[in-house]
Amino acid sequence: MKRTRFTETQIVAILKEADSGIQIKELCRKHGISDATYYNWKSKYGGMEASDLKKMKDIEKELSKFKRMYADLAYENHALKDLIEKKL
Repeated sequence: MKRTRFTETQIVAILKEADSGIQIKELCRKHGISDATYYNWKSKYGGMEASDLKKMKDIEKELSKFKRMYADLAYENHALKDLIEKKL
């Protein structure tokens, strides 16, 4: 996955700058991003604050932990079912 030049807090700051009334083309030129990048960021981070980003990251970490736990349990369950079928 390609790494971005901007952190999420910087992205939120750029979006806030756009909300203050600067034209999008000028903002994109100032920060060296394309219009498409701006609109992608706006769809993903629009209306967020820095604290919201932290909450979102925490929730994503927790979700990935739960996904790993589910995968481990599903694998163990499948192995146990195979073992039971072989004994019958």
